[in-house]
Amino acid sequence: MRKNNNQPFKQKNNEFNSRRTANNSAKPTRRPVNKKPAAPVEEAAVEEQTDFVIGKHASLETLKTSDAKKINKIFLQDGLKADFVHDVVKLAKEKRLIIQNVPKNKLDLLSDRQNHQGIILAIAPFEYASVDDIFAKAKAREEEPFILILDNLEDPHNLGSIMRTADAVGVHGIIIPKHRAVGLTSTVAKTSTGAIEHILVARVTNLTQEIKKLKDRGLWIFGTDMAGTDYRKWDAKGPIGLIIGNEGKGLSPIVKKEVDQTLTIPMVGHVQSLNASVAAGVLMYQAYNSRQPLV
Repeated sequence: MRKNNNQPFKQKNNEFNSRRTANNSAKPTRRPVNKKPAAPVEEAAVEEQTDFVIGKHASLETLKTSDAKKINKIFLQDGLKADFVHDVVKLAKEKRLIIQNVPKNKLDLLSDRQNHQGIILAIAPFEYASVDDIFAKAKAREEEPFILILDNLEDPHNLGSIMRTADAVGVHGIIIPKHRAVGLTSTVAKTSTGAIEHILVARVTNLTQEIKKLKDRGLWIFGTDMAGTDYRKWDAKGPIGLIIGNEGKGLSPIVKKEVDQTLTIPMVGHVQSLNASVAAGVLMYQAYNSRQPLV
């Protein structure tokens, strides 16, 4: 059974009187190396077991926060004069890591032509957290859980941006499905600009069943829908889960059935939809405003 946190939920908003009304009216698996550039046999053998962190911000954050055992090698562009190189060399010496200076075309190939900014880290695959780890993080902070649930999000740039905002507003963790959804790739890591090192991400086989378990653990589940309640009325105090739907289809019908209340973001312009990461950011900051009000 879910606990009553703060004032009873039913008293906060009459629209929440029915607990089960149907749909309501109002550290990273960076990019798997599937296509490796031509490399000597001994180097190729290492890279088969390696994923990558790409770009200066993500790389520096990984060097600062990750266990040295997880970082296999630092690939640094030959002759690079960027300001961050000094910090990279210093951190590498502190952690006794290998720096390999390579030509730019080598980095282009390793990054699949992404903007690597002259640096790539070869690292061990990221181990996903568990849902229990997310709850433990909230408990350690002495806060009510705030969990983000992504319903079949497909774009790694959206996931990276969402992680960046999630870290900023104090989300305790993100839950994603194992199948038909983006995982933690090098693109996600780069887009998150280091937030991937701080946000716990759990992957589950059955998202709907996991949402039911979250309810049993006391969370109130919110999702997005065009016919939902204006998000500005959302009281996000207490233990909550916020579901962000697929970029094109929104919430899947089976997931929507498990939502306690749907929220909508009103729009007065000609375009009546927002990018998934933008919508997630708006809602996360509304939750932050509700949970951390100005005194």
